[in-house]
Amino acid sequence: MSLVPVHTLKRLTTALACLACTFFILAGLAIIPQLGIEGDETLFAAGIYPPRGELYAMRIGHSHVPLMLMTYVGALKSWLYTPILSTFGTGPYTLRIPVLLIGAVSVWVFFLLLRRTAGDLAALIGCGLLAVDSMYLVTICFDWGPVALQHLLIASGALYIVRFFQERQPRWLFWGFFLLGLAMWDKALAVWLLSGMGIATLLTFPRQVLGAITRRNVGIAVLAFILGALPLLAYNSKHHWVTFRGNFHRDTTLIAAKATFLMNTAGGPGLFGWMTSEDFQTPDPHSPDGWSQSASARISAIARHPRQHLLLYGFCLALVLLPLVRGLALRIVVFSLIAMAVAWIQMAITANTGASVHHTILLWPFPELVIAVSFASAARRLGRAGIPAVAVLVLIMMVSGALVINEYYAVMVRNGGSQGWNSAIFPLSRYLKDVPSTRIVCMDWGIMEPLQFLNQGALPLAWADDAVAKQELTDTDRRHLLDLISTPGFVFLAHTRKYEVFPGRSPNLVKFAESSGYRREMLKVVDDGFGRDFFEVYRFVHGSGGG
Repeated sequence: MSLVPVHTLKRLTTALACLACTFFILAGLAIIPQLGIEGDETLFAAGIYPPRGELYAMRIGHSHVPLMLMTYVGALKSWLYTPILSTFGTGPYTLRIPVLLIGAVSVWVFFLLLRRTAGDLAALIGCGLLAVDSMYLVTICFDWGPVALQHLLIASGALYIVRFFQERQPRWLFWGFFLLGLAMWDKALAVWLLSGMGIATLLTFPRQVLGAITRRNVGIAVLAFILGALPLLAYNSKHHWVTFRGNFHRDTTLIAAKATFLMNTAGGPGLFGWMTSEDFQTPDPHSPDGWSQSASARISAIARHPRQHLLLYGFCLALVLLPLVRGLALRIVVFSLIAMAVAWIQMAITANTGASVHHTILLWPFPELVIAVSFASAARRLGRAGIPAVAVLVLIMMVSGALVINEYYAVMVRNGGSQGWNSAIFPLSRYLKDVPSTRIVCMDWGIMEPLQFLNQGALPLAWADDAVAKQELTDTDRRHLLDLISTPGFVFLAHTRKYEVFPGRSPNLVKFAESSGYRREMLKVVDDGFGRDFFEVYRFVHGSGGG
């Protein structure tokens, strides 16, 4: 029997969980300014600033209230950010601190959920491992998925539903299903995990579910979920349920590759080289500046530049230890495994999903949940040495996670961002504020949304005519393109050839202009400070000559 009073242990556990959340926030604050802004990261700005690009909106008076940004992405994030940006302005910190805080709260909610279901030891293990999970931190901090609200809403909804089953108070049932409905509106891909959790609940807790089924409880749950998902349902009721009919196309050809993405997400290396640039891609790497960057570089060198943490190995060990898990703890682990399996199978067999970290991370924090419950159960059954042994093991895993987070920070400082995350977007934005123009035509993907966000809709941005992507032009196409290049005041903005997302659009327009008696006049080539020229700003003038 422990000689430490229970209430003292509770306070200590709570303090350590707070410390883990604090680490999560501090690590996020360190990496926030290191990368440029990616197009999907600012997708929500289309529901706030002109040129407005929401898919579906509701008119209230003279205002358009955005409801849906894409067929499966709602405008909840636009609603959340509107007062934040109007108060604090736009920039990398106002873009990323809110989702970082949302992520920290989700870590705390996960702690509370585990404490209620599996006890203090499991809660502390799970919270600690989640707080140092590099993939969880980076995907939330640079929320291009978007995933931050998904994690918080689903974890909070689960917490309230668990509380309902424990206390039988209908208000917890209402808030739980309301938050799950909000998760569906935020991003309809929440259906993967919600369906997985639903099936897992029926298979592992059938008696509890059947005991709670009454006409009143079912009515509360259905009403709450509908209220949370109401904008999504309103949109679909007017558009033939396109969210559910138009976004599923079966494709099983890439299951093996998607399994690799899942492993890379669990192991930690999934965003090196995709979000960050590598040494061989960086002509002018930066040296550490200041004590924090210098310390990070030294730690990286001493640790031999780790890119793999131990979460995946811990998960495998947790499965090996399952014979030591009994009762409710075993059912929790089985519930988690079923929920993850059902969710992952859906993304694995659906075209254009599952082959990216921002999809696979939606399975989190279930890996940490399995590890936490299994390790805590094993520690209690292994006798006096059990808890110290598990504590050492978890501490080693946490150190490995923190070292990978540090490696992301060190690589970001040294090499900057990759194609989609390059920091050239910031000098480009400053330059365009002083360029006289009646329209700034964006020739490639990933340019317009960050500029729209950074300038709060003040720039006259427009997307290039789709004719620029065609090899064979119709007469109508030629007229459109001729109007585009001949209109005074039009400025064109493109990626340099090496960094084009959709290759050929800008060169096609230049070639057409030259064949029509115009030449390109380069106004500015914008680099990212690491020796890479990412953007070119130009216009067309009538007359011969190169450009």
